[in-house]
Amino acid sequence: MISNKGFIMEAWIYMDRVGYVVTSCLLNENHDFLRLAINTVRNDIIGRNETFQCLALTMVGNIGGTEFAESLAPDVQKLLLSSSCRPLVRKKAALCLLRLYRKNPDVVNVDGWADRMAQLLDERDLGVLTSSMSLLVALVSNNHEAYWTCLPKCVKILERLARNQDVPQEYTYYGIPSPWLQVKSMRVLQYFPTIEDPNTRRTLFEVLQRMLMGTDVVKNVNKNNASHAVLFEALAFVMHLDAEKEMMSQCVALLGKFIAVREPNIRYLGLENMTRMLMVTDVQEIIKRHQAQIITSLKDPDISIRRRALDLLYGMCDVTNAKDIVEELLQYLSSADFTMREELSLKAAILAEKFAPDLSWYVDVILQLIDKAGDFISNDVWFRVVQFVTNNDDLQPYAAAKVKEYLDKPAVHETMVKVSAYILGEYSHLLARRTGCSPKEIFSILHEKLPTVSTTTIPILLSAYAKILMHTQPPDQELQNQIWAIFNKYESCIDAEIQQRAVEYFALSRKGAALMDILAEMPKFPERQSSLIKKAEDSEVDTAEQSAIKLRAQQQTSNALVVTDQRPANGATPSVPVSQLSLVKVPSMISAEDHTSTNQALSEENGTLRKVDPQPPSADLLGDLLGPLAIEGPPGATVRSEHNAVSRLEGGLDAVDGSAIVPVEEQTNTVQPIGNIAERFHALCLKDSGVLYEDPYIQIGIKAEWRAHHGCLVLFLGNKNTAPLISVQALILPPAHLKMELSLVPDTIPPRAQVQCPLEVVNLWPSRDVAVLDFSYKFGTYMANVKLRLPAVLNKFLQPIPVSAEEFFPQWRSLSGPPLKLQEVVRGVRPMPLPEMANLLYSFWLMICPGLDPNPNNLVASTTFYSENTRAMLCLIRIETDPADRTQLRITLASGDPTLTFELKEFIKEQMVSMPTAPQAPAAAPPVPPAAQPTPQAPQIPANDPASLLADLL
Repeated sequence: MISNKGFIMEAWIYMDRVGYVVTSCLLNENHDFLRLAINTVRNDIIGRNETFQCLALTMVGNIGGTEFAESLAPDVQKLLLSSSCRPLVRKKAALCLLRLYRKNPDVVNVDGWADRMAQLLDERDLGVLTSSMSLLVALVSNNHEAYWTCLPKCVKILERLARNQDVPQEYTYYGIPSPWLQVKSMRVLQYFPTIEDPNTRRTLFEVLQRMLMGTDVVKNVNKNNASHAVLFEALAFVMHLDAEKEMMSQCVALLGKFIAVREPNIRYLGLENMTRMLMVTDVQEIIKRHQAQIITSLKDPDISIRRRALDLLYGMCDVTNAKDIVEELLQYLSSADFTMREELSLKAAILAEKFAPDLSWYVDVILQLIDKAGDFISNDVWFRVVQFVTNNDDLQPYAAAKVKEYLDKPAVHETMVKVSAYILGEYSHLLARRTGCSPKEIFSILHEKLPTVSTTTIPILLSAYAKILMHTQPPDQELQNQIWAIFNKYESCIDAEIQQRAVEYFALSRKGAALMDILAEMPKFPERQSSLIKKAEDSEVDTAEQSAIKLRAQQQTSNALVVTDQRPANGATPSVPVSQLSLVKVPSMISAEDHTSTNQALSEENGTLRKVDPQPPSADLLGDLLGPLAIEGPPGATVRSEHNAVSRLEGGLDAVDGSAIVPVEEQTNTVQPIGNIAERFHALCLKDSGVLYEDPYIQIGIKAEWRAHHGCLVLFLGNKNTAPLISVQALILPPAHLKMELSLVPDTIPPRAQVQCPLEVVNLWPSRDVAVLDFSYKFGTYMANVKLRLPAVLNKFLQPIPVSAEEFFPQWRSLSGPPLKLQEVVRGVRPMPLPEMANLLYSFWLMICPGLDPNPNNLVASTTFYSENTRAMLCLIRIETDPADRTQLRITLASGDPTLTFELKEFIKEQMVSMPTAPQAPAAAPPVPPAAQPTPQAPQIPANDPASLLADLL
């Protein structure tokens, strides 16, 4: 038998044509065999046999690669410019050069190629001209300044095609002269700034007028496709040229005909392009004339058309038509598809906020949204209405009365219960003189909903009860006893949040008059950008193919999170000892096709820093890690996050640490990290602040807060030098079980400055997979890249909870065996005394439960795991050690979820085996109870003691 390499070599020698086909199909650009074939391919390209020339050009174009580009690009260029070659060969040469340019832009020398490109545009053969125009589109998109000489020739080509002058029959498609070349010519012209020359503009407007007038809907699908491709590119070109209002009106009128036809594809295209035209000034009023037809499209059987109609209504809404559009959206909400309701609700809420004639109408709209589509209303919606009500005193009685009306209904969504509980708790006393609004009646209405809500809503209800009790003057003894009984009931709740509130509210409510100061009315919220609008802006995509002018505009703007010099007004003390964070918005650059993958893929790249709060030179750039969490305002945009499942990285997790810093260009000096990256990561797994990475130029620190299944991290990027760090980029590679949103970092970090980038984390289900930060920057001539594991690990979503014997044994007994209860003997454990192991378990947020195990060499622990899918889940752990051999132990772990049981067991095992240094307990962890310490001799335990019962069960 011969190897693949030998087979390819044989085919190459004896059958050139088969060899080219086999090589194109079986090899990629990095295959070693291609180095052996470069000379043969080059001989065929510069030879005289057209068949072999075409085969060689096709293979080079299919494979591409840096080596092919560097070795063969000059020969391909000569072939393209040669007047002795047939058009067939020159077409393939143009497309081959385009492929090589996309892989390696350096193959085309801008200084010497611009004149040659202009020469190619004089070509009379439309096949060569079309291929050359494809190459020109790529060249101009990267650098239009060098190709100004091509602009007038592109205008002449467009004019020639529009007037059907000297166009061969074989390039006429259903009576349309070379529609592909027309589209590419207009695409090239859109990469140049708006043309100001009056003669050129006059010529272009005549051409565009001819295109607009000559387009109509016919029965032939192929002709429709070609004519519509030309038409829609012409519409984009009209917007780029900023044409007169008369031509804009003509474009909108033409699209109005499209959205009225029966063919769904044409209606879709009409709605999509009408949405794109909203970018043009003064066109919105013209589009409003078609509002009735657009609303009709909202009820189309095709969901794609309904989505485009919703986008168009959202974009064309303003103060004059907001009420009509929002009312239509509310009516449509009841019958809308479930897949559309979340987007529909969000857009209706944003329109109501942006264009509300008065705040009471805004409250009505939001409450209707919650009532009709509660399952599809995000927390941001009711958070926002609470902010408005809190900040507007005149609105508070009205909002309290409205939410009470909704609570009187027999069926109320849980989100409505949340917003009602908050508003009534704060402002129900303003309704005290109204019939049916006494404190006792308000409490009764709220308390009826308590048995129907989840554990996330109970804390809000308990807060409302405490507020009602505080506002009841003079005190009502009967109401007080009822509320105290509820607090007493939940003082032993297994949920830590509910338990804490119940205990604290019960204690506070017994302080009498002092309660008025402690539970005072909530202060006004600081003015900030609406999180709803921010969320919509970050998730918006232009479903139409983006025009060149819009793409260029997006490339020149920024979506950076910047540190400003703002200070609190009126001499107020800032809530955090760092500068406030503000946002600079950029439109989304995600195409329609990419948006689907973006929800599962990577975060966007970075924008540009507009303003930075410079830090004074300091030996410790991350000194403020010890201060409060440095976040002000709403969380930044992301990654919506969407995200690519980065499960166990190839080569294991330690392979990430080994990636360290890799210069792109080979240099004599390399940038090496300071300290051990793996040790820094393990340390941050046990604490919430510290340095994640450091090298001579930059220091990356982390400060985090964790609450249930939510986490908020702040990345501190500190430039340690007197020169700026440029080309800074960050990508978050999240695993499937984490939703992560990173505020985009600046492109440049000034000297001795520090940038803070919030990162929001939501845990979906238990998993040990880790997120990776792919971070790169340029210092001088060096491009450095590092891939760092982020400490958003399993134990961050644990909350230690003490469990008594009465609670422990029924739970342990009910979980009888696999997969809910797992046991494993672990060997190779780093030896450590039992108190140190107890401290280590505390650092994992496991609560040691003393007195439950009769063996003093064993530890029993409990904790609660939080995730969006499983909510709070109790976990019980037993670790048995052997005093004679501290390198092995036996772990038994039980929970109500098999995945959680396995993942937590494996996590503890990994930490016990691979912990690099002796861990320190986090500052927030309580000291180990004395009862958990080993004693020299086992105490005598009665037979009926809970510890004996545990030993029997195990």
